Amino acid sequence: MDALLPTALRWFLYPIAFVVGLAAMAIALAAVVLSLTYPNLPSLEILTDYRPKVPLRVYTADGYLIGEFGEERRAVVNIHDVPAIMKQAILAAEDERFYQHGGVDTLGVLRALYANLLGGGKRQGASTITQQVAKNFFLSSEKTYTRKLYEALLSFKIESNLSKDQILELYINQIFLGQRAYGFAAAAHAYFGKPLADLTLAEVAMLAGLPKAPSAYNPVVNPKRARLRQQYVLRRMNELGFIDNGQYEAALQQALVIKRDVNEAPVHAEFVTEMARQIAAERFPDDVYTRGLRVYTTIVRDDQEAAYAALRRGVMDYDRRHGYRGAEAYVDLADIKSEQDEALDELLQDFHDAEDLRPAIVLQADSKRIRAYRRGGEVVTISGDGLKVAVRMIDQKAPPNKRIRRGAIIRIQSDEKNNWRIVQMPEAEAAFLAADPRDGAIRALVGGFDFNRNQFNHVTQAWRQPGSSFKPFIYSGALEKGFTPASIINDEPISFPSAVTGSQAWEPKNYDGKYEGPMSMRTALAKSKNMVSIRLLQASGVRFVQDYVTRFGFDASKHPPYLTMALGAGSVTPWQMVTAYAVFANGGYRIRPYIVREIQDDKKQVLARAEPITAGDETLRAIDPRNAFLMDSMLRDVTIYGTAARASATLKRKDLAGKTGTTNEHVDAWFCGYQQTVVGCSWIGFDQPKSLGNGETGGTAALPTWIAYMAKVLKDVPESFLPTPEGLVSVASPGVAKGPSHELFYQENAPAELEPAPPVDETVKPED
Repeated sequence: MDALLPTALRWFLYPIAFVVGLAAMAIALAAVVLSLTYPNLPSLEILTDYRPKVPLRVYTADGYLIGEFGEERRAVVNIHDVPAIMKQAILAAEDERFYQHGGVDTLGVLRALYANLLGGGKRQGASTITQQVAKNFFLSSEKTYTRKLYEALLSFKIESNLSKDQILELYINQIFLGQRAYGFAAAAHAYFGKPLADLTLAEVAMLAGLPKAPSAYNPVVNPKRARLRQQYVLRRMNELGFIDNGQYEAALQQALVIKRDVNEAPVHAEFVTEMARQIAAERFPDDVYTRGLRVYTTIVRDDQEAAYAALRRGVMDYDRRHGYRGAEAYVDLADIKSEQDEALDELLQDFHDAEDLRPAIVLQADSKRIRAYRRGGEVVTISGDGLKVAVRMIDQKAPPNKRIRRGAIIRIQSDEKNNWRIVQMPEAEAAFLAADPRDGAIRALVGGFDFNRNQFNHVTQAWRQPGSSFKPFIYSGALEKGFTPASIINDEPISFPSAVTGSQAWEPKNYDGKYEGPMSMRTALAKSKNMVSIRLLQASGVRFVQDYVTRFGFDASKHPPYLTMALGAGSVTPWQMVTAYAVFANGGYRIRPYIVREIQDDKKQVLARAEPITAGDETLRAIDPRNAFLMDSMLRDVTIYGTAARASATLKRKDLAGKTGTTNEHVDAWFCGYQQTVVGCSWIGFDQPKSLGNGETGGTAALPTWIAYMAKVLKDVPESFLPTPEGLVSVASPGVAKGPSHELFYQENAPAELEPAPPVDETVKPED
């Protein structure tokens, strides 16, 4: 028996000794690897001096975010500002023992190993939050044992150098959560349009479920899977005691409102945002999209929204006046199996929403109703008044390439009663700009109908003929040459033979083809008489006026010295027109419009600040204050009884001034005008110049946009007028037209009796 005992022991002890030996060798090997690897692990400076890529953000003057630029949407948040419920949701979803383990959770590893061995299904991970920080900052996503070893070693190093809260803060700010959002603060805005502090328990759980697989659990792309993941997070929070049963059930019942368009901005200011981006990039070219710059513009949210709505309404009204053009395009529905076929959304991918003008695929069409599929799975029915605009294109006799039939792409819009109606993307473009005439701060800017369709900024880039909206600067020059608002000029046809012009004969006409004979300069401007403008320019001297208009900010080279300048045949931009009209509005001072007030870094330290010039500084004077006052008086008559009388009649105020403009063949339509606190310019036309159509004048096509904007921004602003400057005297008017019974003159030029202006020498060549 004694002889057998050692043998039995050997059979029992040898396996144990073998396992212990293997363990010792593994420990020794790990020690060697650790001693060789640990010193060579990367420095943690990237963590201890954390500088995330924070995008460039653009704001209104009153603090509303209007856009951001950068590969990563990120909003860095201090751990102490993260709501407790958010931290608890993250721990429940990702690492419940985060505050207990030392970087690698051995219990979690054993639990995952057991589940993977017995479950036989989807593999379960056991990465801690610390390990995820190590991977996100230092390692790739490859699934190898070497990478996992480095991840574990880095986790130990991180834990020995940073506190738990510091590690959690890094995780909360760095983790990718889909929709270009990095960090939970950015994700809160991307998915819910809220800061972290305003999230509900249900919303918090939705976000906490994203790190596991941002694409799979994205509530925008995969709402069903995202909902299941949210339910899991809520269940774990309840099991861990973070929330009670009542909170759990309430969160499950809450309906979440997800932002479907993650690029949606709270203010419609895409053209402003792009201008601000260009300015910031020019000033800070190296790291403009990663250092967290904040660009504060001069625009005011309410003003900007008023301008955006006014322009879109003006363009849509114009478009409706010219009829429905038919289907926008066609798609092939041969392979579509049902009205809920997912392929329908794919067919709509190339057609973006233009605000409320939504693309839809016609599934069925006849004279009484249209059934159409819109993005997201909704099938809408359009009938009755909603079909009126398109009736002609539903008919079988409609042109085949425009007829509304199955497969046609149309635009639909919901009306005030939530009924769908057919609309269309307008072909015309437009621009609107408003500024403070006292310092040039831009209050609103809309560079076109739809930024996503056409990013060309018509406010700053579109050089167009101003038509009659340029006449005030001709009249202002005439005042400098001794004319007065009461000067009598003949409104009769005028012609220039080719021998006089040096090229071809020129026989300009008034817009309406009517001539009224002698009239005051004041009345001629109100009625926009072309013949009077030509005679005034000829009498003043075209070269003098060409130089004179540069005082208002115009480029002389864009206004050749010919008599056609009197009819606005040169080239201007809306930006220039606002600059120029501001001179009349502020009493004669040249201001410089600007759109960026200041640029700050991520610590809110000011890096650059605008230095506006302000009206009142005599070194900025462009024209005599008497000239500005008289022009203001005449331009107010334009809005009271002239071509823009609709303005004063609609807004019920007498302190509005401005001028309509319509070019030859109705190619461009303008209205530029002001009240003492705001100057604005409205333009409408086509990118490829062509006629807007008969009757589409500045007063018809452009003025309504200006009125709609001013109705909003002047609602509570009292009437105000320029003070009468010294050096003007009042003389009784002969009463040849509407207007004041007494007329003001420069004191040195005031006549004893009112007399007509000297006759114009019509034999003078236009270029003279």
